[in-house]
Amino acid sequence: MKIASVMTQFLAIACLAVSPSARASGSQTFGAQCSMCHQPSGAGLPGSFPRLAGRTPVMAGSPEGRRYLAMVLLYGLYGPISVDGKQISGLMPTMGSLSDQAIAEVLNHTLTLARPAHKVAPFTAAEIAAVRAEPRKGGSDVAAERARLAGRGLIP
Repeated sequence: MKIASVMTQFLAIACLAVSPSARASGSQTFGAQCSMCHQPSGAGLPGSFPRLAGRTPVMAGSPEGRRYLAMVLLYGLYGPISVDGKQISGLMPTMGSLSDQAIAEVLNHTLTLARPAHKVAPFTAAEIAAVRAEPRKGGSDVAAERARLAGRGLIP
């Protein structure tokens, strides 16, 4: 448990230390705050951080999946998850200090990391603001939501 706590603190500090300007584009913010773990291509790091390339558009294809993606950035996620048939025990720190617009732009960037099977609508700041207006969640709440959506086949 101590190692997980230290890792959580390290990742949170690392992600906050590279604070992008308020005008940074989604690709710039992704490069500064997300690519260290998820890689610039969105390929992820097996066993630690999930692949985003090709997965984000699938999740963004349903209202529940879009809400979940916003929750992940707003509140973080921790605990074991299964991605591409493999267990991951990584940690996603909260990015809730970013503006609603910046979060929408990061999510929109992730939609471009691989050719999606179908086109999905871009995220909007208003969509992120609506999720932010809900009662605050913790990383374990987001993990529970992920498990629920994965069970329904909405998360690959």
